[in-house]
Amino acid sequence: MISTLFKSFKLTVAFCILFSVCYIFILWIFAQVAGPNKGNADVVELNGKIVGAANVGQTFTQDIYFWGRPSCAGDGYDASSSGGSNKGPSNEEYLAEVESRIDTFLVHHPYLKRGEVPAEMVTASGSGLDPDISPKAAYVQVQRVAAARGLSPEKVMALVSANTEGALLGLFGPEKVNVLKLNVALEKAAMNK
Repeated sequence: MISTLFKSFKLTVAFCILFSVCYIFILWIFAQVAGPNKGNADVVELNGKIVGAANVGQTFTQDIYFWGRPSCAGDGYDASSSGGSNKGPSNEEYLAEVESRIDTFLVHHPYLKRGEVPAEMVTASGSGLDPDISPKAAYVQVQRVAAARGLSPEKVMALVSANTEGALLGLFGPEKVNVLKLNVALEKAAMNK
C-alpha cells in the first residue's frame, strides 16, 4: 500500500514537471520558430516612444485617425475582460447599439449611405480586442481622415495600401490593415508634410 502511494506520488510529480515545464518550453520553442514576432508582443513606436501593441486594438475616435472595430471587452479593448457581448442578432438592446454606431459613423462620414457602412465598423469582434480592419473598412475612412489632416486623399489611400497585410502565406485569412500601425504611419506622414 505504501509503495503504491509512493509510486503515485512520484508519477504525479513527474507529470506536473512534464506538463508545467516541458510543455510550456515546447510551446515557447514553437513560438520562436513559427509565431509572429517570435512569440513576443509587437510593440509600435513613434519618435522613440512606445505607443501600443499592434496585436491588441485601441480606441481611436478623432477624425484625424482611422478607427478600428468597436469593442465590448470591459470599457473597450480591456484584455482582462476579453469577449464579445454575447447578444444575438435579434436582441433589441444589441440592435439599438448597432443602430447608434451606424448613426455615429454616418455623422463622421456624410459621404456614405447607410448601406455602405462596413459591418465590421459597427459590430464588435468576438474577442473585443481585434486590432485589424479590412482594407475596405479603411478605404471608406480615407476621405474623412484626409480632410481632417489636410492631406490629399491619394496620399492617405497610398498609406492604407502600404499598410495592408496580405493573407498568411497567400492562403490563410483575409487581407487586413492594422489600425495602430496605419495611424502611426499617418502621424509620420503628417510630420513630413
